[in-house]
Amino acid sequence: MEAMPSRPYRRPTTAPECTAYEVLQRVGDKWSVYVISLLADRTRRFTELRRSINGISQRMLTVTLRNLERDGLITRTVYPVVPPRVEYTLTPLGRTLRNVVSALIAWADKHKGDIDHARVTYDLRTVKNGAARPAPRSKVNGPRARAAVHQVGL
Repeated sequence: MEAMPSRPYRRPTTAPECTAYEVLQRVGDKWSVYVISLLADRTRRFTELRRSINGISQRMLTVTLRNLERDGLITRTVYPVVPPRVEYTLTPLGRTLRNVVSALIAWADKHKGDIDHARVTYDLRTVKNGAARPAPRSKVNGPRARAAVHQVGL
């Protein structure tokens, strides 16, 4: 008969206590998802990544790449030429995320309209119920939002 451990396993109850929390913060941030998806098919240079990711600053891309490298998800290779050439590629560990990231992107693409509709509905309901203003990231006055409002009949 096996002895019971002196202290039973206690499941983490808050996100910071959870081992996966830090990993999910990295992998789940929007810039990391973009970088992983772009590196899924081939090695890319810094400038190529920057041009491919709409809205990312040079500094944010640098920070994202450093964090992904620190976590062992990408490899940075510097070639001693003038000007220096730097390439990034997924590590074997990073390649294990390809299917997860692709599925997440596919899900987001498939449900973008549903999410836009839900946001418009929520924002209009919030405004109608006396809230000061709609949620900050909403596009209540955009053409998609107006079309969604029309479909809902609000």
